[in-house]
Amino acid sequence: MNRLWWVLVLAMAVLSCRGRAVVVGGGLARVRAAGVLRWGGDIQGGEPYVYEDSEHGGRLTGFEVELANALARELGVRAQFVQNDWSALIPTLERGTFDVALNGVEVTPQRVGRVRFTRPYYIFGARLMARRNDPSVQPTLASLRGRRVGTLANRFSYELLRNVAEVVPYEGVEEPYIDLVQGRTDAVLLDDIIAARYGEPKPELRVVGDLADGYYSIALRPADDDLRAALDAALARITASGELERILRGANIFNDRQRRLVTWTDDDQRRMLGTAAAGQRFGWSHVALFGKGALVTLLLSALAMCLAIPLGLGLAVARLYGPPALSRIAGAYVELYRGTPVLLQLYVLYYGLAPIVRLNALSAAVLGLGMNYAAYEAEVYRAGIQAVPRGQMEAALSLGMTTPLALRRVVLPQAFRLALPSVTNDFIALLKDSSLVSVITVVELTKQMTITAVDIRGWGLPGALCALMYFTMSYPLSLLAQRLEARLARS
Repeated sequence: MNRLWWVLVLAMAVLSCRGRAVVVGGGLARVRAAGVLRWGGDIQGGEPYVYEDSEHGGRLTGFEVELANALARELGVRAQFVQNDWSALIPTLERGTFDVALNGVEVTPQRVGRVRFTRPYYIFGARLMARRNDPSVQPTLASLRGRRVGTLANRFSYELLRNVAEVVPYEGVEEPYIDLVQGRTDAVLLDDIIAARYGEPKPELRVVGDLADGYYSIALRPADDDLRAALDAALARITASGELERILRGANIFNDRQRRLVTWTDDDQRRMLGTAAAGQRFGWSHVALFGKGALVTLLLSALAMCLAIPLGLGLAVARLYGPPALSRIAGAYVELYRGTPVLLQLYVLYYGLAPIVRLNALSAAVLGLGMNYAAYEAEVYRAGIQAVPRGQMEAALSLGMTTPLALRRVVLPQAFRLALPSVTNDFIALLKDSSLVSVITVVELTKQMTITAVDIRGWGLPGALCALMYFTMSYPLSLLAQRLEARLARS
């Protein structure tokens, strides 16, 4: 038996290695041996970076797609796109999922100390935009002090703002300008490419000015320095030949700044890279921020559950005892909210309905989660009501009680007692689902963890502390649910 076991283990090892070649050398040898340059990006960034062209069967297009193809050709391989969330491009690069990160990756001091950068392929301006009816925003960072300014998390603009303004971090490029139009923020600072496509077309907004120049460059792992040198040489060739200019003009993003790329020197490269920012040490200040994020998570979850419980109870009663029209409406509500992702519901509530209902981020988060969990609570209470023997309702009615009175005094107290363990479990689930509200700019515990992980250049300690805090909040509730279930079992 033992001999058979070792034969199986050996066979699995052989199969797992099948088709893999052992490559001696650095990143360039690995890429050429594979015949593929794998580049990571995020389609969510949209036009003109990388996006699906609906007019040509949904194939990928964009100026970075053309750039990746040109660079791969220069290396004698083909380019292969790997979809990845933009905020996690650098960590995913470090774990080896793809060879390079090429998707509007900006050169910042924090990243310089973490990865290797090629020469730039685009020079952008950090463009400040404000509402037309707000002349107080001026083209200086000083004018933004104390104001709510939107930008994308972990970007060049985020680093410019973090010690000046109240930074509102976003994960998409359209959302910051929607909030600015709605008056939820005072200004938006983002790359000129993004501002030109998503901010400037909005008549309510104006361009204040460009506050600083930044660079898009290709990021690689420090061990792949030979691949970086090969890509630098390839970039130099396609820049000198005019191919890079043709790519940028094709995307309508070429401007006078890009002429500096033709004469780019080693001194320019050293100035661009500057001095790598030292990674922060995880300290008590970070623990305090985690505590603040945990309080936001707990408050948000408690308020959402306070909404979900009465709304869910009302839906359950309407489905079971309401008139046919009301019963169908309640049933449709439950199926709609259970059949669509809560993330989509938050987007629709906060951004989609913004022209009609202007909610701040916390209110939208509470309302969105509360309405979603009300659908699940409705099913819990419906099951509890149906578990109460039918004869009790009939007895109450025979004593002269009306249906509402019988429900309030006889049926619902018993149903709520039966449903209480499930309600407690739902609150634990709600605590964890509250991490989704970061997409509408609420900085809760999970979002604070990701921000801290970037600051200290490590995910282990922030992730462990985040998990510990979630466990600390949810475990007492789990014990409570177990006690309630045991008490119900005994009775």
